Amino acid sequence: MSTGLHSLYPRLLADIGGTHARFALETAPGVLEEVDVRASEAYPTLLDAMRDYLAQTGARGVGHAAIGIATAVTGDSVRMTNHSWTFSIAALKRDLGLDTLLVLNDFTALALSLPYLPQDELVRIGGGEALADAPRALLGPGTGLGVSGLVPGPGGFVALSGEGGHVGFAPGDEEELAMWRFAQQRYGHVSAERFLSGPGLALIHEARLEISGLPAEPLSAAEITRRALGGHCGECRATLDRFCAILGSAAASLALTLGARGGVYIGGGIVPRLGDEFARSPFRRRFEEAGRLSGYLASIPVFVIDSPYPGLIGAQAALAASLRDLNHA
Repeated sequence: MSTGLHSLYPRLLADIGGTHARFALETAPGVLEEVDVRASEAYPTLLDAMRDYLAQTGARGVGHAAIGIATAVTGDSVRMTNHSWTFSIAALKRDLGLDTLLVLNDFTALALSLPYLPQDELVRIGGGEALADAPRALLGPGTGLGVSGLVPGPGGFVALSGEGGHVGFAPGDEEELAMWRFAQQRYGHVSAERFLSGPGLALIHEARLEISGLPAEPLSAAEITRRALGGHCGECRATLDRFCAILGSAAASLALTLGARGGVYIGGGIVPRLGDEFARSPFRRRFEEAGRLSGYLASIPVFVIDSPYPGLIGAQAALAASLRDLNHA
């Protein structure tokens, strides 16, 4: 079955987050060129961003595209959770003149990249050896909290598509219980993403100061991180440690749910920037605090994804599989 009138290459790939939009052209199998990162807020619509990218690269004859996007994809209408863009998949395909347009959740795309990431782009944080044929868990705080995983199926691994970042937050101690109350009074439902995200890091800091009776000091996530890593602010360091501890508990819950003996992978825009400080944080201790299942979790390795464009690699893999299915239909 033909996939259309265009040639198979170049293919357009995109990884769309609430803060950044990443684009690339796949010019041959697995070959990504013209990688470009743009501020999502610089464009009124995704169509505008994609048209501008294609115009600036001078790409011609693009007939096939894949987009990983930071929101649930459940039908033709797509509305981003942490950004203003909304669009119809059918209309976007038509307006770009594409034969194929694949749109999937960004962490589903990231999960698909895991088998292709080189070992030197994965930073190991404790644990034993990963089992090659076991499920793998994936989560990552950025503008929001992405969650996915890979589970073995009859034809290979299957990437999960869900909204696990919006499950209810489970406090791990008295301070976190007080933080939950602080957020619940303001927002009602308190999800894991409410704390495990860029805005969440700022919220943790605000809540901790309020709980401790200290003067309010509104700071961005970037400023909190800068001060914490620079050793200039003890409260900022305590906030960052609390963030890492909460992430450890969330990662453990996901690992237990999926039976992720193939490893837990952490992506997103925050943790990779912490460098060696993440390994020294309370993350791993909280990850292994599971009572009778502590030994089970202690054996599971955690990997921080330190790769420049893994979402684009996942989008490439998803599009290649989709086109293979079309050609064999």
